[in-house]
Formats: sequence, structure tokens, C-alpha cells
Amino acid sequence: MAQLPQEFLTRMQDMLGDEFDAFLTSYDAPRTAGLRVNTKKCRTEDFPPLVPGTWKKIPWIPNGYFVPDGMRMGQSPLYAAGVFYLQEPSAMTPASRLPIEPGERVLDLCAAPGGKATELNARLKGTGLLVANDISNARAKALLRNLELFGSENVLVTNETPAGLADVFPGFFDKILVDTPCSGEGMFRKEEAAVTDWSEATVAMCAARQQEILASAAEMLAPGGRLVYSTCTFSPEENEGVISAFLHAHPAFSVEPVEAP
Repeated sequence: MAQLPQEFLTRMQDMLGDEFDAFLTSYDAPRTAGLRVNTKKCRTEDFPPLVPGTWKKIPWIPNGYFVPDGMRMGQSPLYAAGVFYLQEPSAMTPASRLPIEPGERVLDLCAAPGGKATELNARLKGTGLLVANDISNARAKALLRNLELFGSENVLVTNETPAGLADVFPGFFDKILVDTPCSGEGMFRKEEAAVTDWSEATVAMCAARQQEILASAAEMLAPGGRLVYSTCTFSPEENEGVISAFLHAHPAFSVEPVEAP
């Protein structure tokens, strides 16, 4: 892993205080891999017998398992068949916290490569509508491939800006997930480019973009709907700061408790 930027370390030390040393130590710990069972093709409890090994459930994900050490699940024919999705356990959290009911109209606004969208669609159980969008054409194609592989139904894949979608879908969606592009501080162990690309200016730029994305999402949410906002960064500017600015500009919205599924 590339050397962590000093400005980032200083910010984290200010945030974490006595927990900063434990945070640094975590970078030396082995990475934890996970997979999420595609419940459209396999019941969660039926998965472990298909692949012999010591499988442990991810406590906060009903259909998630930790991948046993040394097991290369990307080479499994079950992966090629769309029976499961390889995803870090923390990355499974946002979609799991959006309460989906069959028949609802759901938007995954920043959906590629499809880890969130495939889970949201599975919980619609072949009803309602999922619109899965990504602003990148190449990423939207990867998104479409994963949705097809998972046997997704009633899906519209779009390649549009959030503002462009808001012009077409005002007040349309019951539930919206905005797992927004960010400075990627939570990806430093996984992607060296996330370290080398980081700067305080990037954090500020991402926060401004996130506020624009959330404003468009608000236009598309139906009255009484639910919007989940998430990032993979530690930056308060991109998390609490963005939410605070959004609530100030949209007084009809309120923060709600996150309930386990």
C-alpha cells in the first residue's frame, strides 16, 4: 500500500483521538472477504453445502457470508452463474439498510458495478421497478451485465446525470439509494490509486458534487419515501457535512434511525 498522506493522518488523529493507534494497526491486519448470496437463485441456508468450507454468516447481512481464508471464489462456476456476488462485508451495508417492499419503485442512483442494485432487485421479488443508473457509460455496461447475470427482473438501466434523471422522474420513487462517489478513504487498503489521488482539495470537490447529487435525488423521491445516503470515506465534510447541508436546504427531510434487516 502507498504511504498514507500526512494530511489524512492528521485529520484522522484529530477525529479518533485515543482510537487512532488502533486505526493505524488495522491497515496491517488481513483483509476480510465476503460474498452475498443471490436469493433469486439460491436460499441463503442452502449455499454452504454447495462449496465445502468453514462458512460464517456476516452478522449484519442476512444473506452474507465471510469467505474462508485462501478460498478463491471468483473461480467458482457458481460465481459465473450469478449464484453469489463477491463484495466486501462493509460494502453490503447500504443496500441492506434500505427497506424494500415488493411492488415499490426503487432508484439506485450511483449503481455500478451492481453489488447494491442486484440486492435491491432481489428484494423486489419480481415486482415493482428498479432503475439502476450510472453516469459512466463503461460502468453502466458492467452494471447491466451483472443485473442480467443475477436474473434481475423489472429493471431499467440508465446512463444519465442525476439532474437529467430528475427531469424525467419527479416525485416518482418510493425508495432511493445514493451510494455516492467520494474521496475513497475507506478504499486505501484495496486500491493504491485511492491513496495517490487523495487530497484535501479532492475531499472538498467530492462534497460539493455529493450535495448536487443529493439535491437531484430529493426531487425524485415520492412523498413519504425513504432515501439512504452512504459513502466509503471517513471525511466529515462528505458525510455529516453533506447531510447537514442537505437538511438545511430541504427542511421536509429528517434523519431516521437505521434499523437492522
